[in-house]
Amino acid sequence: MVTMVPVKVFRAHSDSVSAARFCFNDSCILSCSSDCSAILWDLESCRPLRVFDGLHSKTITECALIPNTNRMVTVSWDKKMVSTDLETGQTLWSSSQAGLLTSCSSSSDGRLLVCSSDPQNGVSLSEASSGRTVHRVFGHHRSTITRCRFDPQSQRVATVSADRGIKLWDLLAQKTTVSIDSNHGNVVSDCCFTNNGFFLCTASWDKSLKLWDLQTGGFRSQGGTRLQRGHEGIVSSCCFSADATLLVSGSYDSTVALWDTWSLSRTLVLKGHSDWVTDVSITADRKLVASASKDRTVRLWNIENMEEIPEVMKKRRTEGIHVLQTCEECLKPFPVSRLQTSELLTRCVFCRLSSPSTYRPRPPPLM
Repeated sequence: MVTMVPVKVFRAHSDSVSAARFCFNDSCILSCSSDCSAILWDLESCRPLRVFDGLHSKTITECALIPNTNRMVTVSWDKKMVSTDLETGQTLWSSSQAGLLTSCSSSSDGRLLVCSSDPQNGVSLSEASSGRTVHRVFGHHRSTITRCRFDPQSQRVATVSADRGIKLWDLLAQKTTVSIDSNHGNVVSDCCFTNNGFFLCTASWDKSLKLWDLQTGGFRSQGGTRLQRGHEGIVSSCCFSADATLLVSGSYDSTVALWDTWSLSRTLVLKGHSDWVTDVSITADRKLVASASKDRTVRLWNIENMEEIPEVMKKRRTEGIHVLQTCEECLKPFPVSRLQTSELLTRCVFCRLSSPSTYRPRPPPLM
């Protein structure tokens, strides 16, 4: 018998939820929807802390948190990018773009925003403080750009597209420095970086996920590494844990999957949504996973005790256990992943997270 993963369900959106992101030091979830609203949720009560109505007149395709601030940015099919204060609900600025906006991302230093537009197949860089456009590239891909992401060092922007390509655009050189034919069999729907920026994961409509080693450039001769035993439907989203030992993915088969990055195999499948899973997110401590769905809900999965689930234990025995390293700070053993940098291997994720950034925005009180 498989132990059930504890789950909470957040209900308030009246249409498909397009994104769900942890924020305020993982004490809240920010979601956005085709109902043209965004909601800031309290994790404990599952209640909305604040509902943001009237930001857009059409589907909000994505929302992004601006690091070291209490601000978010939303993009929409109404061709607008809007910055909002999460504590006060005040709209700080609104910027009109050339086309329907499909994705957005903030640089890790909180200075720049990038958004992608359709049908121009372009990307625009803007100042996060004012919304002023500083650079724009049209025809960046041959077809719709499905996702744009800053790398963790805020030096490059990764884009993936319906043309099945992956591109890395260098901010300093203001040109594409890496262009990859993904060899995915269909649209590339999402991408995410590891925290060190060395690896990129891509999700595709061909029901697969691939890992790309950007540091060594091995992809140039070997292509990407395909994760084994994938979803039964289109893969819509992917997200790495902070320590890169876990990958979370969402699919149109209505499931959320957890992947072990050491064995590159699927560890657990979370079932409960009644429609497509559109987005996934994971907390810094790897204890909680959030998923957004076309079923109009956000789900919060508690995976803290995942290793004790019989199904996971069986897979561990079959596929082998992580190499264990002793943390130099707490002296407890922790698993080492092939996707980690050498400087991360001396301390476990909990000790590394014990001294986060000094900025701690406070969520607004319950309404």
